[in-house]
Amino acid sequence: MSDPAGAGVVASLARPGGNTTGLLLYEESITGKWLGMLKEISPRLTRAALVGNPKGFTYAYFVRSSKAIAPALGIEVAPAPIENDAAAIEQRIEDFARAPNGGLFVPPDITTDQHRDLIIALAARYRLPAVFAFRHFVTAGGLMSYGVEMLEQHRQAASYVDRILRGANPADLPVQAPTKYETVLNLKTAKALGFDVPPTLLVRADEVIE
Repeated sequence: MSDPAGAGVVASLARPGGNTTGLLLYEESITGKWLGMLKEISPRLTRAALVGNPKGFTYAYFVRSSKAIAPALGIEVAPAPIENDAAAIEQRIEDFARAPNGGLFVPPDITTDQHRDLIIALAARYRLPAVFAFRHFVTAGGLMSYGVEMLEQHRQAASYVDRILRGANPADLPVQAPTKYETVLNLKTAKALGFDVPPTLLVRADEVIE
């Protein structure tokens, strides 16, 4: 998860306490990376909708972070709260798309995962640049993603399992931040949406889907 302290799962990242520790899925500052990617691929962008379920632990966390970072990029963040209702999701994104120069960013969220194909289709319908937290959105037709490299996350988790099985106290093991991120771009989607991928973004990509 992204905010275990805010969710009350651990006392603090440095000293978890209790019997729970682990790895952050994302750090709060990653919203700046997502917004920056949107601005890079769509320089005229001035509005970004944060799509997620407000009942999740981290929705407010990402809203707070993105609103602090967005003004420096010339972007206004528009929270776009959704729940598990396809018709309501469609209406929410349609309403946002009525004004120009918008884009979507989609943090990790079980609801957006469940409606992945719908969100990708709506971004295509309204020609909205969208950045996602996971590569599987991009392999399914989304424009781009920036997120943790999950294999490395599992390797880090395995090392903590090993230490705990050898007698380490979880309360004394700090919650670790991710160590490896990946950028994935879908050039086929970019072309369909009418976006030119700038060389600066293309050269940073760990994976390019053509």
